[in-house]
Amino acid sequence: MNIRKVKKILVSQPKPNGEKSPYYDIAEKYRVELTFRPFIKVERVSVKEFRQQRINILDFTAIIFTARTAVDNFFSLCEDLRIVMPETMKYFCLSESIALYLQKYIIYRKRKIFFSQTGKIEGLNNAFTKHSKEKFLFPVTDQHHDDLTHFIDEKKINYTKSVMYRTVSNDFEGDETIDCDMLLFFSPLGVASLQKNFPNFQQGDMALGCFGAATAKAIEDVGLRLDCKAPTPEFSSMTAALENFLKENQKED
Repeated sequence: MNIRKVKKILVSQPKPNGEKSPYYDIAEKYRVELTFRPFIKVERVSVKEFRQQRINILDFTAIIFTARTAVDNFFSLCEDLRIVMPETMKYFCLSESIALYLQKYIIYRKRKIFFSQTGKIEGLNNAFTKHSKEKFLFPVTDQHHDDLTHFIDEKKINYTKSVMYRTVSNDFEGDETIDCDMLLFFSPLGVASLQKNFPNFQQGDMALGCFGAATAKAIEDVGLRLDCKAPTPEFSSMTAALENFLKENQKED
């Protein structure tokens, strides 16, 4: 099927922070209109749900954080539970940016905050080894990556996982529609959200793009056509793949 000329693109992610983004450069270069509308959102578990896990946060001496979202939801739960973090608590973060983000909630003390220089869990190897006697709490989402826990398991440290937040469909209001010529997805849950909100969705000559192999599979599994994807050997980012797609799509203009 021929794909229509793309003039409107719906990006199923939050709007980029600030005025600089490759998306804005593409919009100007190819004269397309961009709309940012997340199809999924993060939702914290309730205090009741957390208590059902039978976890006492103050029984732990260290916390593992792999995302800013985990930090926000952890301290949100602490606030509702009226728990104040002791100054002796240690924090192990997947990146320096997550470690610095802790300043939003605690007084930043480098001697009690450790982070991976690589942005990968393996970068915390030495810190875990030096502090192997700690009792770790690991706040996770309901769909967390097993590769993180595999590494921690191999370190044989004493840790407990706690589901503190989940990713859910960001439901559309009754009058909201999919008004675009191209739709970009970034997770299988985004595809599921489309199916939930618009069960009668027909792709027709609309273009669909996505980032990630799992997202591509989710699109194909529900019988939709994938027209643009990343990463590939040629295009490592969604914006690079999108620009190449638009270059081809607008050739006749």
